[in-house]
Amino acid sequence: MSLKNIISEIFLISRFILKKADSLLIIKLLKKITLFIIIFIFFFHLISLMPGLKLFSSDFEREKHIKEILNILGKYPTDLSNVTKEELAEAIYEEALRYNYDPKLILAIISIESSFQNWSVSEKGAKGLMQIMPFVAREIAAELGIEWRGDRTLFNPFHNVKIGIRYLNKLIDDFEDVRVALTAYNYGPSYVKSLIDKKQKVPLNYYKRLISTYQNL
Repeated sequence: MSLKNIISEIFLISRFILKKADSLLIIKLLKKITLFIIIFIFFFHLISLMPGLKLFSSDFEREKHIKEILNILGKYPTDLSNVTKEELAEAIYEEALRYNYDPKLILAIISIESSFQNWSVSEKGAKGLMQIMPFVAREIAAELGIEWRGDRTLFNPFHNVKIGIRYLNKLIDDFEDVRVALTAYNYGPSYVKSLIDKKQKVPLNYYKRLISTYQNL
């Protein structure tokens, strides 16, 4: 056999070996991908069949957010006990989650409205953490099934937060604009509606202040 033929044979054998090696690598890779897909599908169905796994995940997220809220509450002087703060953090998280709001938005409103002082009363008579007028609070308390006991209801921080967040949600639904709704929360919906009816500009100072407070919590 000539040298040329020998070299040619070696080249062909080398190509065959490389192709074989590539095939083996591809097969191994496909096996790994298939195994990964099987494990993923199995785990996905396992979660759907075992709600406890979902609960573990959601509980972890819940505790994480509540801790963040509690840390923010701890940064500011309040007239609430530590135990009440912990329970309030849970209430803020649950109510914000109910309406799909960022809990920090609620904290920013509380910061501006009452400086986290539960017994705060404005010059116009708004009361509690979220500074709600009694006639507004009474109506919303009835919607929520909360027994109305006047100041005792408004100065209950848990009731106040529930009523305040529900009120904010109603304003957002009414005005269909978060900025305008937040302005109405502070200025009053009647005043804001009168501006809109007169085609006058709605002041956004409160909204801008709220965003600044939110960013600095």
